[in-house]
Amino acid sequence: MTASRPARLRVGVIGAGRVGSTLGAALSRAGHEVVAATAVSDESQARAARLLPGVPLHAADEVVAAADFVLLAVPDDVLRPLVAGLAETDVWRPGQLAAHTSGAQGIGVLDPAAARGVAALALHPVMTFTGRAEDLDRLEGAPWGITAEDELRPVAESLVVEMGGEPVWVPEPARALYHASLTIASNHLVTLVNDALGLLTDAGVDEPGRLAAPLLSASLDNVLRLGDAALTGPVARGDVATVAAHVATLTRSAPDVLPSYAAMARRTAERAEASGRLSAERAAEILAVLP
Repeated sequence: MTASRPARLRVGVIGAGRVGSTLGAALSRAGHEVVAATAVSDESQARAARLLPGVPLHAADEVVAAADFVLLAVPDDVLRPLVAGLAETDVWRPGQLAAHTSGAQGIGVLDPAAARGVAALALHPVMTFTGRAEDLDRLEGAPWGITAEDELRPVAESLVVEMGGEPVWVPEPARALYHASLTIASNHLVTLVNDALGLLTDAGVDEPGRLAAPLLSASLDNVLRLGDAALTGPVARGDVATVAAHVATLTRSAPDVLPSYAAMARRTAERAEASGRLSAERAAEILAVLP
């Protein structure tokens, strides 16, 4: 399977969760045939019925046996034992394609299948999935982090393009760092914003999302364009008294939020100092008032 454009493939989806069912639907839309899937929970079965209508649900080994291309969309901790367990059943066969959707893992996790002649791909969509209908449309133009052996890189790229994505090459040794960066950018951002909205609610602000949305949008746009030059606020300005007041009020009113505030303020001070926006003396004063 080294052609730059894969033939129409018989696809098996292991894990019809938010990601697997959406990608299965994207592959079907691209002209491939989804022939089988696994779905354990009632929610997954309902999602499969909605996004993969008519696709039979089977055990994982039966899905592999039926497919030319096996898409593994399972939790990271499950992936390696699943691939190894399937290898022990001798269900993998030479010439198959197998791809997983984990951001943190490269192709090494598929070694038990590769040892049996399976072509291994790591295809990670850099997109958040909610299990809602809009997930499929959000794939259009979304970047994907891909890893494969050099001769399989065109296949990986072609599959991603067929699903509407933009392939971005990630070297095998860099997968963990790549994924850590995306976790900060997406998952940690959600936590930070939810904490901010909760504090606004506690402050008696009606519709906190409406108040915060313009600031959040402008901040995101600024940092993507300007990097550290987008830093504003009391830490970057060296307003020690304001930061101390924040620490005092969070200690009283939101002690569960205080550790994350302090950690981000500390990191903000470090970046502001490193980029020349905050003097070393003022940065030390900021750090001194943080718990």
